[in-house]
Amino acid sequence: MDVSYLSLEGKVALVTGACRGIGKAIAVMFADAGADVAVSCRNQPHLEEVANEIRGMGRKALPVAAHIRKTEDLVNLFEKTREEFGRIDILVNNAATNPGMGLLVDMDEKMYDQIMNTNLKGYTVLSQLVGKLMREQGGGNIINISSVGGVSPDKGLGLYCISKAGIIMLTKAMAVEMGDYNIRVNAIAPGLVKTRFSQALWSNEELLKQEMSHTPLKRLSEPEEVARIALFLATDASAWVTGQVIVMDGGSSL
Repeated sequence: MDVSYLSLEGKVALVTGACRGIGKAIAVMFADAGADVAVSCRNQPHLEEVANEIRGMGRKALPVAAHIRKTEDLVNLFEKTREEFGRIDILVNNAATNPGMGLLVDMDEKMYDQIMNTNLKGYTVLSQLVGKLMREQGGGNIINISSVGGVSPDKGLGLYCISKAGIIMLTKAMAVEMGDYNIRVNAIAPGLVKTRFSQALWSNEELLKQEMSHTPLKRLSEPEEVARIALFLATDASAWVTGQVIVMDGGSSL
């Protein structure tokens, strides 16, 4: 059976938040599909480990530490990736933060700025930088990692949910604007994935029990399952898909 439509041979991908969890799983899966990958997060030693794993698969890797809230870091990340590979075919905006839980009415401005500047502004700035290059190249593919919380709010995670809803609208708006340049923009909205990022939720027995009570598949997702959806969106398997949000939450939003 010919599955060449799932190949990323000859492609260059840039993945943020790639030190661990969903981002790392996506970067490694893209390399396994044939892509050379630039990986980014704030921790250079962790990035080197991911890059070495990718190189061990016979692909090129570029580790660049960057803070998603700092525009100068994003410009440096973009420039170094372009200098190293000459092009960027796929951008995966994955880096995110959620430093606290609580009711919206009790959240202070500092928390608001931290979440919005990371989860939404960072995605926007990097998409602008890479989108302009993709426009010059004659095409590209942007994949934004949102959350099921961006589709339906979760009590105690209001600011995070607002930022993730903003990512969904960023996805749709850019898809409309960039279609003329053969650039596809899609989003993935995972439910609870077993990562270090969400450990405060799945390691809490009461919260986990509550989550599973309305999840038909009765389990958490794994990072590799999100990566498979990202691979679908990155390849020709989804060549006529743009502006869409794939919700993968085990049915919990039903």
